[in-house]
Amino acid sequence: MRESTPAPRKRFKLYAFASGLLLTLGGAAAALAGITPATAANLAQEPDTQIAVFMVPLTLLVLAILVEVTRVALRGNLPAEAPARIKPSRLPPAPPRR
Repeated sequence: MRESTPAPRKRFKLYAFASGLLLTLGGAAAALAGITPATAANLAQEPDTQIAVFMVPLTLLVLAILVEVTRVALRGNLPAEAPARIKPSRLPPAPPRR
């Protein structure tokens, strides 16, 4: 029997590099715009900002769920339910009763 090792994940390095680059560019843009932790703390005290910080991710989550439901519904018939699996017992079968 021949064993093979899985190929290394090359995409992980690409995603790590891309996300690091995006983080660096975002930090540089914030520094050039003059956004500092002190100004961000003052901005976070406003009710509109607090509502946006709560509602934007919640809205994106609801939209993602609606997209997935629509995708499944448009695929056609739902698959039939699979029969329940019967877990094999690790114990030997019980002797018949007399």
